[in-house]
Amino acid sequence: MKSGERDLAAEHCHPLRGRQHAIDPPQAAALLDQLPGWQIDATGVLRKEFGFSSYTAAVLFVNVVAGLAERENHHPDLEVGYGRVIVRYSTHDVGGLSRNDFVCAAKVEALARI
Repeated sequence: MKSGERDLAAEHCHPLRGRQHAIDPPQAAALLDQLPGWQIDATGVLRKEFGFSSYTAAVLFVNVVAGLAERENHHPDLEVGYGRVIVRYSTHDVGGLSRNDFVCAAKVEALARI
């Protein structure tokens, strides 16, 4: 785990409302550098696909991510398939990406390594 990723994962989400909390593209690119395998797609969503050996393992991962989302009060869109989970973050209340998205992505990344 990179140092910056560890720092992001140690943070907690804060309630954010309004465009003033949206991260601009240079900030997003700098934070993205700390998250291996994550990308910002054409719609401006932070995403990563995780692979698993079975459907059961994928669902277990989703349940752990759901618990994290509840603790942080920041919920991703999750897509589950056989042996894979796609995690997508954006902050609807700011109309784009916020620091909360990157904090939670770092936490998910740390969970995936356990």
